[in-house]
Amino acid sequence: YGKGPGVDRAGDALKHGNAYGSSLHGGVLVVAGDDHGCVSSSMSHQSDVAFMTFFMPTLNPASVEEYIRFGLYGFAMSRYSGCWVGFKAVSETVESAASVKLEELPAFVAPADYQAPEFGLHYRWPDLPGPQVEARMVEKLDAVRAFARANPIDRRIYDIADARFGIITTGKGHLDLMEALRLLGIDEARAREIGIDIYKVGMVWPLETRGARDFLRGKEEVLVVEEKRGIIESELKEDLYDYQADKPSRMVGKYDEEGNSLIPRSGELSPTLLAPIVAARITHEFPHIRFDEELAALASSRVEVVAPTDVKRTPYFCAGCPHNTSTKVPEGSKALAGIGCHFMATWMDRNTESQIQMGGEGVNWVGKSGFCGSPHVFQNLGEGTYYHSGSMSVRQAVSAGTNITYKIQI
Repeated sequence: YGKGPGVDRAGDALKHGNAYGSSLHGGVLVVAGDDHGCVSSSMSHQSDVAFMTFFMPTLNPASVEEYIRFGLYGFAMSRYSGCWVGFKAVSETVESAASVKLEELPAFVAPADYQAPEFGLHYRWPDLPGPQVEARMVEKLDAVRAFARANPIDRRIYDIADARFGIITTGKGHLDLMEALRLLGIDEARAREIGIDIYKVGMVWPLETRGARDFLRGKEEVLVVEEKRGIIESELKEDLYDYQADKPSRMVGKYDEEGNSLIPRSGELSPTLLAPIVAARITHEFPHIRFDEELAALASSRVEVVAPTDVKRTPYFCAGCPHNTSTKVPEGSKALAGIGCHFMATWMDRNTESQIQMGGEGVNWVGKSGFCGSPHVFQNLGEGTYYHSGSMSVRQAVSAGTNITYKIQI
């Protein structure tokens, strides 16, 4: 498990682990905590793209209930294919609660349309560096696709054979979409009446394209709803180049058919954000269907919060928090910030400034200490960061002969 910067920092281990592979009798699930809205992180992050760089298949559960099923699926896929399997854990789901019904463990079947190569797919020792590792990765991803075909994790929600309008979703975006449809007064019966079907993707990358093409076939327009970057949309458009018969007349997502921005690629999605977009696209395909009353009701229900301009309260540490005292510095001294909640000292009256990546605390002072006229600085360093990678910062400061005092924040 790693969250955002932790996934990035562990990239070397994750990339090599996936390349060399899982055991035939094991399986590896890599859980990435994704903070799409930058709620408790230094910046927003989406681990899908990093996993793609590592050639790691990525599952995107939408709910607490799906965590169990998708997790078991990921272990089984890893065991079959030799890949490590990525697993998105977005903050909205992780920080929620639900009562779920525990069902019987799923039975996964071996694909009938795939034969593993003679050199195998799984980890073996010794396996020295060489082109065979890369060649085996190609085979492992073929095995992943075969496993997904034999054990579909993507599914049609309504399975309407003659639907003209299709919506493709994944993860939290699927729940946002379903609530947006509810706000527009579209339940399953109404969707069948209009001709709207939904395809929920469970494995974001590599996309199981056979099932997706079956869903796309015969559609006039398809709207792809993804939070952050349009990974599924790009995969579909690339795959459909060779399958023109499966291609809908229009596929829109991050941009509409004229290149105008449609579904934002930054921030977070919400039902109230999606509802007007979905309504406009449905009306575009079915001009006789309008949602004036529903959108008016939605607009009237919004509560506008206006922040007072003459009152400002700077956030401080919680009462009793050790950081309340540990981040203070002697009069006339300065401190540098780092990763952790002690970074809040930068907006307090603590003479604290700057920002640096985890494990780099104090390295910026090495460069500028000889030119800024200040003989000394304090560097705040969280105890978790110290044990994780901060000890490197201390070692580099000693090697550089820097006049710096590290304050380990407990």
